[in-house]
Amino acid sequence: MTGSNVVMLSLALFAIIILIKGFRIVKQSQVMVIERLGKFYKLLKPGVHIIIPLVDTPRSFLSKNGYAKDIDLREQVLDIDPQSVISKDNVVLIVDAILYYQIIDPIKASYEIANVTDSIGRLTQTTLRSVIGEMELDDTLASRDTINARLQTVLDEASDPWGVKVTRVELSQIDPPKDIKNAMESELRAERQRRADVLEAEGFKRAEVLKAEGKRDSQIAEAEGDKQAAIARAAGDAQATVLKADAEAKAVEVVNKAMENGKDATDYFLQEKYIKAIEEIGKSGKQTVILPAELTSFAQGLTKFIK
Repeated sequence: MTGSNVVMLSLALFAIIILIKGFRIVKQSQVMVIERLGKFYKLLKPGVHIIIPLVDTPRSFLSKNGYAKDIDLREQVLDIDPQSVISKDNVVLIVDAILYYQIIDPIKASYEIANVTDSIGRLTQTTLRSVIGEMELDDTLASRDTINARLQTVLDEASDPWGVKVTRVELSQIDPPKDIKNAMESELRAERQRRADVLEAEGFKRAEVLKAEGKRDSQIAEAEGDKQAAIARAAGDAQATVLKADAEAKAVEVVNKAMENGKDATDYFLQEKYIKAIEEIGKSGKQTVILPAELTSFAQGLTKFIK
């Protein structure tokens, strides 16, 4: 192989390498910043692109995973390391959080800040100290949503010049000192016991009320039953008396018709009742029996009817 052939082969190989270096493939949800001779030239979006090797070069971007040629535009998660924070009432708390952010302007993220991830993390820690430092312990423990909203608003405004949008901030842990935690647990147990006692007392009161109402309803029902029974008995007695009087009246009428010589049937029935009364006196078993003074006239009247 002659020297000219070697040179031609070298040039061809160099041209192939240059062509390969000139092809750039950008994946979906990613972009690439291209600089020409050290100055921003253009932004490559997803797809296949051709650049001029040695003249156009991709700018390296420092992310949480290290340096990369591509910039990820998807929402990303950043864990904030636990740190000590002093509340307004001088209680030391251990707080950590989770932050969600998204790069919306890759040019600003590349040129306005050196390290986006580290800057957002430090800004979050500083903002946490500032927000919780304005609140007392009880408010801090009871107002996580409020703290999250304030953190998200402050961080989003501060990171906007970097081309970053903070979409959400979540406090994952707020730990007070051990002695305060024990006091809070004791207070919580006492509150639970108080609620249990109140519920038990209310249940007992309700049971007694229901028992009294049941007894009252039972007595009302019993009294109503006695009332209806008394009414029924009175109606029955009245009806029996009426029927008996009607029967006796009819008997008097029949006897009057059957009596001869115009004898009065009423006297007959009175004499009959008189005899029954004397029989009852005799059945009483008493040794001394007092007979009425009209017994002689009674006997004469009875003889009259017999005749």
